Amino acid sequence: MMVVGIVGLPASGKGEFSRVAREMGIPVVVMGDAIRQAVTDARKLPTDKNLGQMGDMLRAEKGMDAVASVCIPVIERQISPLVVVDGIRGDAEVKCLRNHFPNFYLVGIEASFALRLQRLKDRKRSDDSSREIDLQDRDARERAWGLDEALLEADCTLSNEGDLDTFREKTAYLIARLRREES
Repeated sequence: MMVVGIVGLPASGKGEFSRVAREMGIPVVVMGDAIRQAVTDARKLPTDKNLGQMGDMLRAEKGMDAVASVCIPVIERQISPLVVVDGIRGDAEVKCLRNHFPNFYLVGIEASFALRLQRLKDRKRSDDSSREIDLQDRDARERAWGLDEALLEADCTLSNEGDLDTFREKTAYLIARLRREES
């Protein structure tokens, strides 16, 4: 099994990469779902503040690779030669997944701050804010988890500065290439 991890700052395009993968019939494990579930189990609302605090708490209690460790059994249950893991947030998670899955490939996704802020304004998810300061705070929190270091470990990087169709085409091309390599 090849595991393709996706890393990037908030609203860089990780979710869009995952949508393309799903459309191509590839299962996607979303690491943020583990945190959302922990927030739900704690009977809290899925706000950015609560999700961030839960992410901090899990990492403080169980190590910086806590979320990746929780996702490993979910990844292993997928019956597919290729699985996408959406939402890697740090280098400890990369190390955990690389150690567990010998055929691990990391994709970094990059987009400018201004473009990511506009995307947050447009998508209106419960954990999104359209305020510049909130995105700066979110970026800083995720960088503290080792996100910049994880981006440096990417096997390839996709720029998501252009239009959506171009990014989707680049994503589909990369996924098709990785699928061929795996088979």
